[in-house]
Amino acid sequence: MCNYCGCREFPLIGQLSAEHEAIANAAGRLRTAITSGGTDAVALLDELLALLMPHTDIEERGLFVELRAEGSLTEAVDRLCDEHDDIHGVLGALDRKAPDWPTVLAALDRLRRHIDNEEHGLFPAAVIALPIPAWDRVTGR
Repeated sequence: MCNYCGCREFPLIGQLSAEHEAIANAAGRLRTAITSGGTDAVALLDELLALLMPHTDIEERGLFVELRAEGSLTEAVDRLCDEHDDIHGVLGALDRKAPDWPTVLAALDRLRRHIDNEEHGLFPAAVIALPIPAWDRVTGR
């Protein structure tokens, strides 16, 4: 996760970054269970989804709304939302009786890249692009 630009000093970015860390850790546990043939993979998938769904909702209904309104990062936000849909679609639609683990592993790879793009691209850019009133709106001040 990014620690060099100071964007985590913004409370929402700090929260989303901490959630990214928890999501990445949960994804790592799931990957390990899948690759080692662990019997707890489905439960670990549920754990990951329980972290991922509310996180995505905060991004899409808060930060991303403000970034779209500002306008300069709309293309990046649209791409990230498409990635949310893709990753959630794969993970949420898994047939639990006959799981397609290679597809899940590929989605976990995309999730890792997605988090990296937000941490090192979107979040620092958002700090620069959004005025303080926008941050006040997304944090409820």
